[in-house]
Amino acid sequence: MQIEILGSESFGARSLACVVKTGEQNIVIDPGVALARFRSGLLPHPREVAAAARIKEKILFALEGATDIVLSHYHGDHMPMRAEDPYQLPVEALPPLEGASFWCKGPENISQLSARRRKELSEFLGFPLPNSEGGNSGGMCFSSPVPHGARGSGFGSVMMTCVREGHEVFVHCSDIQLLDREAVLAVLAWKPTTVFSSGPPVYLSHRVPAAGKEAFENALLLAESVDTLVLDHHLLRSFGGYRWLKELAGKTENRVLCAAEFMGREPELLEAQRAALYEKVPVPPGWHEAYARGETGFGGYL
Repeated sequence: MQIEILGSESFGARSLACVVKTGEQNIVIDPGVALARFRSGLLPHPREVAAAARIKEKILFALEGATDIVLSHYHGDHMPMRAEDPYQLPVEALPPLEGASFWCKGPENISQLSARRRKELSEFLGFPLPNSEGGNSGGMCFSSPVPHGARGSGFGSVMMTCVREGHEVFVHCSDIQLLDREAVLAVLAWKPTTVFSSGPPVYLSHRVPAAGKEAFENALLLAESVDTLVLDHHLLRSFGGYRWLKELAGKTENRVLCAAEFMGREPELLEAQRAALYEKVPVPPGWHEAYARGETGFGGYL
């Protein structure tokens, strides 16, 4: 089994995209990317825009050879969409996908916006998206709905994915954020060797004060039970989240790391640096509008 992470906050943009290659399958999970529309009162810095563009290119390349495509839920950083802003992956850019099988979160317990996005993608592809929750096929199986974050938070549910090949078991946990013990126990029931999950939104600790402590207990349970635990996404929208990750790593002998480190790269937490990036490399008025019109590139921002 080969696991390649295509995008995440430690790569500079919001994503949890990856491709899992087994002997017979190329499985692309959550092919989406996005940027926070505002952090510190600022639009994305061009360096973030460039990072999102690189992730888009990786996703599109992976989709060209995909045998299977998994959508854990219908948020813009996890799926291709009718363009809502220029930083996301537009459905119009997708390569031909006739030979690929889709495995998707069902229509239950999702917002009206997610339901609309699900319908729009189905219409673009020309066939109804399946409800794969609780199902299995060959070396893949999918969870029943689990909470997006804390149970009862109002953010709906997501679908987790398990891929098996021989003694290797990979689990993609999407946006569970390690905030629900039952979801974590469902992951452990698969007896994974590698887990790729969103960590808790430490950057929102002022609004979710229990997130760090409860998630840390769940993360430690996972870390002590799997060979490799990769935590990223919501967790690495702040440097406090990276310190949280390193504290967790120090409490187990198993591997605990972010997505960039898993791929042998240095983490690049661009969203966490947005205000500092604007101070270091100022952005001229109108740059974002020009980028949206296709009239400017990244210039000296790389």
